[in-house]
Order: sequence, then C-alpha cells, then structure tokens
Amino acid sequence: MLMTLLCRCRTRLSRWLLLVVTLAATAGVQAQPIQDLANFAGVRDNPLVGYGLVVGLDGTGDQTTQAPFTGQSIVNLLSQLGVTVPAGTNMQLRNVAAVMVTAQLPPFSRQGQEIDVTVSSVGNANSLRGGTLLMTPLKGADGRVYALAQGNVYVGGVGAQAGGSSVAINHQAAGRIPGGGLVEQEVPVRLGAADGSLDMFLKRSDFENARRVVTAINQEFGAPVAAALDGRTVRLQLPADPNARVNFLARVQGVDVTADRGPAKVIVNSRTGSVVLSDTVTLNRAAVAHGNLSVVIDSNPQVSQPNALSGGTTAIVPNANINVQQEGGALQMVQTSADLMDVVNALNALGASPQDLMSILQALKAAGSLNAELEII
Repeated sequence: MLMTLLCRCRTRLSRWLLLVVTLAATAGVQAQPIQDLANFAGVRDNPLVGYGLVVGLDGTGDQTTQAPFTGQSIVNLLSQLGVTVPAGTNMQLRNVAAVMVTAQLPPFSRQGQEIDVTVSSVGNANSLRGGTLLMTPLKGADGRVYALAQGNVYVGGVGAQAGGSSVAINHQAAGRIPGGGLVEQEVPVRLGAADGSLDMFLKRSDFENARRVVTAINQEFGAPVAAALDGRTVRLQLPADPNARVNFLARVQGVDVTADRGPAKVIVNSRTGSVVLSDTVTLNRAAVAHGNLSVVIDSNPQVSQPNALSGGTTAIVPNANINVQQEGGALQMVQTSADLMDVVNALNALGASPQDLMSILQALKAAGSLNAELEII
C-alpha cells in the first residue's frame, strides 16, 4: 500500500513538473503593459471591517450559552429600537449569528456607490444560509465609518442533519453580499504632488526592469517625463490640466515593456509538499544518495496477576518493541543541467517523493549545486 502511494506521488510530481515546463516554454518572454508591472502612488484599495448580526437563520445560528456576545449584541440593538429586555433574561437565540463584515473600498469611490462585502461567522453558527445582515457600519484603519452594509447573505454551501448524522457541501460559515455595501464617505486621492510629480512603484524591485520602464515611457512621449529613483520607484512628471493627467496616465499604463525574468527561485511549501521551479533554475554536477530512516515503537504492556492467597498485587509490566529500519539509497550522478526540462528530468530520475525532494533540494543548495534561491513557505 505504501509503495503504491509513493509511486502515485512520484507520477503526479513528474506530470505536474512537466506541465509547468510546458507552460513556461509556450509562454516565453513577452512584453507586458506597465499596468501589470507597477502601481501609481495613492491609487489603491482601502480595507474596511465591521461587526454585525445576521438574522433569519433556520435554527443554525449561535448558541448563546457558548457565544454570550451574540446575546449582548441583540440586547443593545433592541434597546436602540426602543425594546427593553429584562435583566437576567435567558434568550435562546438559534436564528441569530454574530459576524464580521469585510470589504474593499476601491480608489476614487464616490458617495452612494455600491461595493461587495464578505460576511464571516464569529461564533459557533452552523450555517449563514438564508440569513439577512442587519445594517452594519464599516470602518477604516482610522476608525471612521466609510460604508454601510446590509442585505441577504449568499452562501455557496449547503448542509443537512438528522438523527445524529449530517452532510455538508462546501463552507457554510461565510458568505457574500454582492453590492451589499453603500459608500457613505469618500477617501480623497490626489494624483501627483504639489510639484506635478507622481511616483510609480514596481511590483517587484529590479533595477533592470526600472531602467526598461523609464526607457519605454520616454520613447512613448518623446521627452524625459520619467526617471528612476531606485529599483522600485519611477517618478513621472504630469501635465497641469486634470484631464490631460488622466490621458497621460492612461498612455503610461498601456506602454509595453519586456520585463526581466528575475532571479532563479525554487519555492517549497512544507505544509502541502508543493515544489515550484522558475524557468531559470539550473543545476551543477553532483552525486546524490537519499534514504529514509524509520523508527517504530510498539508498546504492548503485560498484566502480572498474582496467585490466589499469595498476598501480592496486580501490576502492569511495560513491554516495548523497538524496530529501526533504514532504506538504502545508492549514489546517483546528477549531470549539469542548463535548461529547466533537464533539471526536471534529473530530479525525476532520482525517484524521490515530493517530501524527499524537499530534502534533496536543500542539500543540493547547501552543496552549491542548485543555482537558485531556495524559499520555504
């Protein structure tokens, strides 16, 4: 069984690496518009968050004994609506759930504009399906209210239970309200400083890419309107007229630039066993041997029962069997590989599982044979 699973893992890894190589080979190096490579200073989304209540659930809400804040929230809400709940009342609210509401306020948003919101359960509600979010203020990082959220929650999952058995499809403790947020306050965005300049930030710091971006923009406008400040920041000189500035930035976004591929990298996800190699990874010649060491401890305690009328007591005698096994691994030569396909073939020739491949890559990096940055996430 173990060998079957191992073979399946190796086969999937080989197919997956070949798929990555195929996509990289077909894509090649292509020119990209600047809007895919950089962002303008100040033009960004602003996160919003709020605490609210979802009502109208079909008995799948919070259990107030385990989530007392839900009951407190209902009492505060009812008091604002003129309803007084006697102190000490034990409310069994199974149709109400406390939720956190999050949203992204796009740049240049205006008052009255609708935005999408995400509703996530805070307590122990089983499902938010069929619920309605009551009016919830959404605040920014400065504590000011920028939007209000309300509406019917859409949940993509569904579940049912009866007689101690249950079935669930997808996640039910979170949902979305398309257009459920209404912008109440605008975030001022100023395009450019007082001197008419605007900084543009590259998404990846690279001096060569900054140089290429500046060259492409200046060639587009036929004038030195762009200058690089460092490996990430490019400063633009904007026209004075607001309409001309919009046209200027639109032209800048559409300029095509052939960006540098960047450094060779190997990304290893230690939680899932995923390994990703960039197309510039190369290998130097090395010899690799890999084996697995397993230690199995089997505890089997024995009960010692004394004879009748002997005056002794029953005792448990520990008994443990320890088995140590080591899987042998012969030295295997890894040839110099200057192409990603050669690297993939060399790694697949080792016959290692994804978990073993992580250890091998770390050893190759330490030996200086792996010409790439090894990043573990």
